[in-house]
Amino acid sequence: MKNRLLLYMLLATGSVFAQEVCYLGVGSGSDEKIIEVFKLTDAQIEKMKNWGAELKYRNSFLEEQAKNLLKQHSESPPEQLLKMSHKYKVLLDSIQKNMHMIDQRMLSQFSKDQYNLYIKLCNQVSRTPIFAEPQVNEK
Repeated sequence: MKNRLLLYMLLATGSVFAQEVCYLGVGSGSDEKIIEVFKLTDAQIEKMKNWGAELKYRNSFLEEQAKNLLKQHSESPPEQLLKMSHKYKVLLDSIQKNMHMIDQRMLSQFSKDQYNLYIKLCNQVSRTPIFAEPQVNEK
């Protein structure tokens, strides 16, 4: 019984203290700010624009499905709304995974200084940075 209570308390406090992910925001309309803050190179800018377009394309299908789901269940009974909410959450989670994937790609293109600045900014707003393997430049 004590173990269950302890587990419950840990789970409850863990969710309170969990930090949100520090998204870079590629493709979200913040591209100019990203270019300015991180002083992106021309090659990085081109990749960011391409990945931003890819993100919009991927998420457009998911967003359309979410809109249709809401339309279909606008006046449904509570049981149906509960089922719909689970489907809706799956769609939102997929959109978030796409954002994470694209930001991670972009962060892997950052120089060490750019990535350290990203981590510093994330820490200032108490967000968890996205880990990204740095790109290896072979000469």
